[in-house]
Amino acid sequence: MRAIAFVALLAACGARVITKPVTLNSREKLLAGGSARFGAQLIMYPADALRTLAQTRTGAKTLADLGYKTLISGCATTSSFAFFVGGLQFSIFGALRPKVPAIVASACASLGSSVAGIPQEVIKQRLVTGIYPNFLTAVSKIARTEGLLGFYSGWAPTVSRNLPFVVICFCSFDAFKERALRDRPEGASLTTFENYAFGVSSALIGGLCTQPIDVVKTRLMTQAAVVGAVPYTGVVDCVSTMLRTEGPGIFLAGIRPRMAYMGPLWALQFGLNGAATDAIKQRKAAKAAAEKRK
Repeated sequence: MRAIAFVALLAACGARVITKPVTLNSREKLLAGGSARFGAQLIMYPADALRTLAQTRTGAKTLADLGYKTLISGCATTSSFAFFVGGLQFSIFGALRPKVPAIVASACASLGSSVAGIPQEVIKQRLVTGIYPNFLTAVSKIARTEGLLGFYSGWAPTVSRNLPFVVICFCSFDAFKERALRDRPEGASLTTFENYAFGVSSALIGGLCTQPIDVVKTRLMTQAAVVGAVPYTGVVDCVSTMLRTEGPGIFLAGIRPRMAYMGPLWALQFGLNGAATDAIKQRKAAKAAAEKRK
């Protein structure tokens, strides 16, 4: 009787029953992050295609030569790789962040996602620049003439760009998130606006810092688009040749279309990931509540 009276007293005083916050397991984080990246990549594909064309070597075909359909060449097929890129990034970061600093978790997320991210970049950029007519031709031709390593062409500048970019994005977003949730109840989530705003801000910071590396990476991946040009022998040769023949300003080539692509892409990625995460949490909470009522 005393216990019942005590509970009644707490209820009358407006006391809240504290419940454990709902969390996602690794599989659910993979699903949420992968779906978010796939959707974002699909929407922003034409902007990324414009960025690629702006960065290719002088002598390559232009948008006028290729036609506007090149802006969606391989859109659905190459964007399917984005599911694994985003899924690996968010699941690795989510699993490690409670145990290690954000910079370490985001670096591991970047390196882990490169397994799927580099082949996606190689195929996408060769389709956009007209080297191959479609996804199947690209895959079979690269596999036949270059082998497995062909799908990782330009891996060094790609990792050199992706690693600092992803680290800057995730660390910036993590800092924005911690500050926003500092005075909110445990288990609280960012609002939809905050997810998008923090996402675009983080991407713009990261994009500006890594633009020169992105240009070098694109040049190495799309060399075959320029008929008759002497191929670059590597990163050092690519950088020195660009400096000698085109000047230092070339390392900012395509910065406008890249920012127009990366900002919304990461805003959508963080925003859609937040929406997917909240949806999964609500479903799990509803399921748990239903089981308690049984």
